[in-house]
Amino acid sequence: MKDRMWSSDSNKVEDGLNVGDGVNMEDRVDQVNLEDGVNVGNEDDHGDEVNVEDGDGVNMNFTFSSGSFEPFVGNEFDEVEDVQTFYKAYARRRDFTMRTNHMKLSKDDRKLIRVDYVCTRDGFRHESLKQKERKILEPAETKIGCKATICIKKDGERWIICKFVPEHNHDLLTPRSTSLLCGHRGVTRLHKKLILTLNVSGVPTKKIMSVLSKESGGDFNIGCIGKDVKNYLENKRKNLFEEGDAQRLYAYFLDRQCKEPEFVYSIQVDENECMGSYFWADARSRSAYQYFGDLVTFDATYLTNIYKMPFVPFLGVNHHHQTIMFGCALLINETVESYIWLLRTWQETMLGRAPSTIITDDDKAMAKAIAEVLPNTTHRLCLWHILHKFSEHLAHVYNKFLEFGKEFHHCIHETIMTNEFEEEWSAILVKYGLIGNEWLQNLYTQRGKWVPAYLRTTFCAGMSTTQMSESMNKFFKDYVRSSTMMSDFVH
Repeated sequence: MKDRMWSSDSNKVEDGLNVGDGVNMEDRVDQVNLEDGVNVGNEDDHGDEVNVEDGDGVNMNFTFSSGSFEPFVGNEFDEVEDVQTFYKAYARRRDFTMRTNHMKLSKDDRKLIRVDYVCTRDGFRHESLKQKERKILEPAETKIGCKATICIKKDGERWIICKFVPEHNHDLLTPRSTSLLCGHRGVTRLHKKLILTLNVSGVPTKKIMSVLSKESGGDFNIGCIGKDVKNYLENKRKNLFEEGDAQRLYAYFLDRQCKEPEFVYSIQVDENECMGSYFWADARSRSAYQYFGDLVTFDATYLTNIYKMPFVPFLGVNHHHQTIMFGCALLINETVESYIWLLRTWQETMLGRAPSTIITDDDKAMAKAIAEVLPNTTHRLCLWHILHKFSEHLAHVYNKFLEFGKEFHHCIHETIMTNEFEEEWSAILVKYGLIGNEWLQNLYTQRGKWVPAYLRTTFCAGMSTTQMSESMNKFFKDYVRSSTMMSDFVH
């Protein structure tokens, strides 16, 4: 990604090689990161010591008297990073966040000669964004023209503050709230060790945050949110890739293809030319699909390895109703784009033949990908997954009316014609006061994908669930751990 920046008001590059807008110096200047920010004992005690921890867990203590902590015109610094760190610590102490608004390069050697830092509430939202039609509520206005700023310029080998405006046109936050703002969040060195330990043990992010909250004495004292933990683990996973695991997997694929010409593999590469998702299928799988590929189950619920990458097997049944595999993949994520890439790759591997029916769980990203890549394939939802959620979403009805479960079972499993299902469904909603239930309304709109009455003429080889995938997942759990490297898993 090129380091091009622009002005927040004009969005144009100026003649003096001024570059700027909304670019966070955290990404620009050697990844300076205030992970711990200010250690605040309580909301009223600001103290005089600012404790900052950089990305490598190195503590930097800034101790100021009440007067020296306040920036002033003429204040000098050795490096621009020192100014950015100083003003960010000042912003943390004064309960606001800052960003880099404007940068100017010299015309001669294109070196940085001026930087303007502003409050994140500087400027105004562009009119084009205000007029944009939104499917969801418009987000709250965050830019309200705050003029608080600090400007520095290069003077020989030193950086000097040439302008300082301390006044804000809005109410400042409390220290507890400030700790949750993006500009002041970060994962500390101690938290990193704990997060990695919990992640290797298979603890999900939500529970990791719960542990961190208890260790820190509350959510406001953690210094980060769940998204920060996910980003840290994602970056850690990319670093592990760089340490050779992906290369070993690639070498294995090449060796396998030399020994077995019908073996096929595909590796998705992102814009940074880093390896992402993986797909592979052997000769036996490709041959079996040509005979038994009318029905395929497709499930991505099992996380198999140290990278938490979903394992996606393509499964079917043969004429003895035995489970057979038509290929499998490890996905970098579960987005629409990843599923589209996987389905197209898999279909090309199977000589362009699409299945008659595909069974998946109720996943929106997966549904969009199937509709685009396999438009003529009947997409059926796993009935077991849907019925399993009934007791969760309708627990109050099950507990109050003992006959409710029997009536719903009859409505779903015993109705033959679609009009019979429609009549019984409507009667149940009226009888138990469920007409306005949003979850049931959503299920009803997808009834053609899971209600047996609508699928009587669809070939499903006697299958209505992704049970084969669940059985495969259970098999892998006996041999695969959360610490299993990707190359070892594929072997």
